[in-house]
Amino acid sequence: MAVRVEEHGQVWVIVIDRPEAHNAIDRDTDQALVAAWERFRDTEQCRVAVLTGAGDRAFCAGADLRGVGEFYRALTSAQRLALAESRPGLGGITRNLQIWKPIIAAIHGYCLGGGFELALACDLRIASVQASFGLPEVTWGILPGAGGTQRLVRIAPLGAALELILTGDTITAADAYRLGVVNRVVPPAELLPTALALADRIARNGPLAVRAAKEAVYRGLHLPLNEALLLEQLLAEPVRQSDDAQEGPRAFAEKRQPIFRGR
Repeated sequence: MAVRVEEHGQVWVIVIDRPEAHNAIDRDTDQALVAAWERFRDTEQCRVAVLTGAGDRAFCAGADLRGVGEFYRALTSAQRLALAESRPGLGGITRNLQIWKPIIAAIHGYCLGGGFELALACDLRIASVQASFGLPEVTWGILPGAGGTQRLVRIAPLGAALELILTGDTITAADAYRLGVVNRVVPPAELLPTALALADRIARNGPLAVRAAKEAVYRGLHLPLNEALLLEQLLAEPVRQSDDAQEGPRAFAEKRQPIFRGR
């Protein structure tokens, strides 16, 4: 299968499994990723996902130009715009698939084009020292169309993001860390263990609180502060009424780990 899901208790690892093609996303892989993300979103027992690529050469080299590329080139402009408004974007989470559970990208090797855009659509990014990042689309006469022009400028400083977008240049994991694009850079052997440890740390927290916090951050990001603060309270109030909100302080008082049930 082009995508496989490995279950580690409350954490799932979603693996793009086309190492022979640098984990490039063809139509079958795209559809399999959408299905995996929808299953992750709808499975209550799963609280955090880690996205990675099979093999040691690439996280994801973007869209398979002989598959996805040919499909989109065969459409009219109106048809492409209609799809952009109605269906999930490349790899599922780049557009039109809202998931409030946290997603961590574990990145090694090439992370280019649509693969970089897929990583940018994740909430946290852990990179191997051997990872490289870039949006080379302008060198092909097109622009990053799976969120690259929008997400990168919200994560990295504007000038640095524009330089990457407009030149199509590639940067190292160290450069990506310096720009704030990745959260950590680790040796290759530590990549997945580090991502899983971070995912497990998040999964131990109250799931209702974690999801509401993520939603508050993203939905409030570009609101005026007074509106964002009101949004925060609107999202916080149902969490305050939950059983989990009673369990957290009770466990603290009893000097034990809380048992959160997501209700």
